This record gives sequence, C-alpha cells and structure tokens, in this order.
Amino acid sequence: MIRKEESIGRWISMLYRYGQIYVGRKMQPYGIGKGQFMFLIKLFGKDGLNQEELAESLNFDKGTTARALHKLEQEDYVVREKNVGDRRSNRFFLTGKARDIESALFTVLGQWTEVLATGFCAEDRQQVLRLLEKMANNAAKFAKA
Repeated sequence: MIRKEESIGRWISMLYRYGQIYVGRKMQPYGIGKGQFMFLIKLFGKDGLNQEELAESLNFDKGTTARALHKLEQEDYVVREKNVGDRRSNRFFLTGKARDIESALFTVLGQWTEVLATGFCAEDRQQVLRLLEKMANNAAKFAKA
C-alpha cells in the first residue's frame, strides 16, 4: 500500500487546489473566478472556439463549461455568436475587455509559477517540466484507453 506522502496524485491535487485559490484571489478584482480563467486562456490561444471544443480541450463537462462561459458573458469578457457552419452551436469570442486584462492574467500565472519554483535552479525547473509533461501524457493515454 502506498503511503500518502508517496502519492503523486495527492501532491498534484494539492498544487492544483492552491493554484486555483491563488489565481482566483488575484483575478477577483476583474470579476473572474477560479472557474473561468482557464477558458479565457484557451480563447487567448484560439479565439472563436465552440462550447464543445472548449469543454474537450480543457477536459471539463458541458455543464461546467456552460456555467463558466455564461459567467464570462455576464462580465463582458466573451460574446456568443451563432456558428455559421453549424447553426446548432455557438462560437465564443473575446471582447476588448478580455484583451485588456490578458497581460494581467498571464502575469498572475507567471507569478504562481515563480511561487512554485522558489529555490529551484534552472536545471530543476526543466526537469520538473519534463516530468510533469510525461505524467500528463501518461494520464491522457490512460484516459483515452
């Protein structure tokens, strides 16, 4: 039996929760909660995705995605437009208000990375990134099986 100190999942879960708290607090003045910022990040990377593409790429269910997008619409960070290729779906586009906070959001994410990597040398940082990427790929393969 594995001891809790040896559980990789336990530590990753803890880091995720603390990260959500950190980003949520920092983005609170902008009206963005811990449940919405990931959707903005994805749209900053590729604007105009539909709800299904967002849910799938972020690995969220449709309900969670719908609530996050609704909140972002209420706060005027995204607008919904009918998909001309498929009138049954909507595409989501960033507004000027979202573009205005893009640097603030990525600054907060950079600050969180610095918090996590405090005391790490460059080699340690690179090793952590390689290992996390490998774990993410392992998890993705398992989830698709």
